[in-house]
Amino acid sequence: MSGKKNLSDDDLEAFREAMSDVRAHQPEEAEPYRKRRAPRPLHLGDGEKEGDDLADLSIDTPEFFEFRRPGIQHRVYQDLQRGLIPPEESFDMHGMRVVEARPAFSRFLSAALQRGLRCVRIVHGKGRGSEGQQPVLKQKTFQWLQQKDAVLAFVSAPRWDGGSGATYVLLSRKGHFASARR
Repeated sequence: MSGKKNLSDDDLEAFREAMSDVRAHQPEEAEPYRKRRAPRPLHLGDGEKEGDDLADLSIDTPEFFEFRRPGIQHRVYQDLQRGLIPPEESFDMHGMRVVEARPAFSRFLSAALQRGLRCVRIVHGKGRGSEGQQPVLKQKTFQWLQQKDAVLAFVSAPRWDGGSGATYVLLSRKGHFASARR
């Protein structure tokens, strides 16, 4: 089939007349309602240089995140994937450069661990606003989360809560991680 066909004005007018009473289809079922928590800022300190131990790795970043450490129960991991473990706090990196995001990311995770949070959401975006449409912060998030021992598992957020532009992170509640930077 070749490109567009040239329609005469009469044909175009006949088509418009035939389609004049057509309405857009409205689905009968609504999306399931999910109450979103209003983001509350965490007190992340004054931004002093903390022992930033995050390295830049050269690993492939998948479109949808799926990572879990050995020993994490399959049921818990599935609950995280389905959004059944709601994030207690969110961190939004939209508009940040990597040099700004790295220390803020570390401070956010440290604060979340000190508060004993179980699950957090990190919004990194899909990279559509980046040069070359590359998801730089998404790639860095994938790398940085794997380097943190206190991160037990992480997955792309459910579609209704950011999809592949956000990540749900399951954190350890063990006391020895609360004071550690890693």
